[in-house]
Amino acid sequence: MATDPVTMDKLVSLAKRRGFVFQSSEIYGGISSSYDYGHYGVLLKNNVKGLWWRAMLQERDDIVALDSAIIQHPQTWVASGHLAGFTDPLVDCRTCKLRFRADHLDVSACGRKPSKHPGETPDCDLTEARDFNLMFETTVGAVKEEGSTVYLRPETAQGIFLNFKNYLQFSRKKPPFGIAQIGKSFRNEITPGNFIFRTREFEQMEMEFFVPPPEAQQWFEHWLTQRRDWYLRLGIRADHLRLRPHAEDELSHYSSATSDVEYLFPIGWQELEGVANRGDFDLTQHAKHSGQKLEYVDTASGERYVPHVVEPAAGADRAMLAFLVDAYDEDEIGGEARTVLRLHPQLAPVKVAVLPLVRKDGQPELAQKIHHDLRERMQTEIDSSGAIGRRYRRQDEIGTPWAVTVDHQSLEDETVTIRDRDSLEQQRVPIAQLADELESRLRQPWTSPKLLSA
Repeated sequence: MATDPVTMDKLVSLAKRRGFVFQSSEIYGGISSSYDYGHYGVLLKNNVKGLWWRAMLQERDDIVALDSAIIQHPQTWVASGHLAGFTDPLVDCRTCKLRFRADHLDVSACGRKPSKHPGETPDCDLTEARDFNLMFETTVGAVKEEGSTVYLRPETAQGIFLNFKNYLQFSRKKPPFGIAQIGKSFRNEITPGNFIFRTREFEQMEMEFFVPPPEAQQWFEHWLTQRRDWYLRLGIRADHLRLRPHAEDELSHYSSATSDVEYLFPIGWQELEGVANRGDFDLTQHAKHSGQKLEYVDTASGERYVPHVVEPAAGADRAMLAFLVDAYDEDEIGGEARTVLRLHPQLAPVKVAVLPLVRKDGQPELAQKIHHDLRERMQTEIDSSGAIGRRYRRQDEIGTPWAVTVDHQSLEDETVTIRDRDSLEQQRVPIAQLADELESRLRQPWTSPKLLSA
């Protein structure tokens, strides 16, 4: 296998240089593990989310959508177990004043001697481990002292369970069916890090699939395959993706089976998405604490039961990071080094860049007209600043799969050149056929050139 050129340092540098991701509050020195998404980051993450929604809704008939509130009734977190048990073991170092997860000391760096782990130097003075609740607490009400304590949701899943009864009534669905949503979640992580991989504010893509209890295992296996294949279809290299079943001691108390879809990041194998067979724990708990019946009743047979739940839970930020890592490549063109993001065209923030060869002779005006026509059908941008080679490099670094060049010949015969990001091949096409040609390319199956060159 060829050596992969990507490192986290290179990716972070590219992400800032090209406007994907910035350190949040940077003018004030930043805030730990908090990031802002720039123009191309917004476009890329929206494409990730849009393709997830497409896989859940447009390509299936058994899933419906939801957007639940971030702040929910505090009893929600009592019933789910988050208030009592959503904790990590925390230790403080009295010497360097840093905090660490007690179960991650072997992968953490000492505050004074980063080559050592906490507790490995004579100066380290660690406290006893104690439980630290990861939920962010706030108050609802005009006066803090008189308000009600509530929490920013640590996961989107509970909003789905709270709406299960509503969906049975309005959607005319019966098990097996799913409820999907994308939304922000918040966890006061002790040791966040590795760029956007683990942050305190993040976006989840979760779906709860409600099934008759005897069918839970077969649906669990179905969703394992579906979710792994989603990443493969979008260009992730198969040798960088794996399914890892949880060992018995890793399973949540309510789960009979859980597997992670893992990706080989520069920091090692890490979870992209979890698929869990949650049983009937969530609906049973919310029924108990709310006093409401959360069950399915078959009106024809009279059969009633509490459905079991299979949950694929992914992170939009982690998925975006994996796609960026997998796409990052370096090569050489005419003796000049090139950095390129070989993103799947459907993921690419910009599909087409329109480039006038020179800024005169009517080329900018024709390029502007082509840009206006194309952008009704796909995300495009026009770039007329700098030498044409430099503009190609800019588009390569943001992952634009095709560049359309307007030149002197374009004014004579109404044709333009399409340059392919990966193969560098150039094809002359009539302007009248340009949009159809590009849409056809967007629909074609795509394989990462990094796979072909491995």
